[in-house]
Amino acid sequence: MMDAFQATVKELADQVNQQVERLRDAYGAINAIESTMASPDGMISVTVGPQGQVRGIELNPRVYRKLSASELAGALMEQINRATATVTEQRRRLMEPLMPAELPYEQVFGENVTLDAFLPPRVDPDA
Repeated sequence: MMDAFQATVKELADQVNQQVERLRDAYGAINAIESTMASPDGMISVTVGPQGQVRGIELNPRVYRKLSASELAGALMEQINRATATVTEQRRRLMEPLMPAELPYEQVFGENVTLDAFLPPRVDPDA
């Protein structure tokens, strides 16, 4: 009887260890995500890291003659948004397979996530 119990405990421990290893691998892969987007004319290039942080901006010197300040700002934001969307999708592809089926990715990592997504419903003392 104890052998069966120990075998079950070992099996469960192995499953937990495998899941932890998968999470570590995914975490490492997420931290390595980076996306670089360039404008169609190649004048502007933006690199974004795993959390959407801008890691680099490259501007062709001719861009200052071609675009006004507001056009340049808009073009930069367009490339930043494209790169951020790519990073977000890469993160989703890495994390979604590790999420429990009953817990949608958007509920935990979505754009409109609030603290309520992580808390149980309010307790009604009169219920």
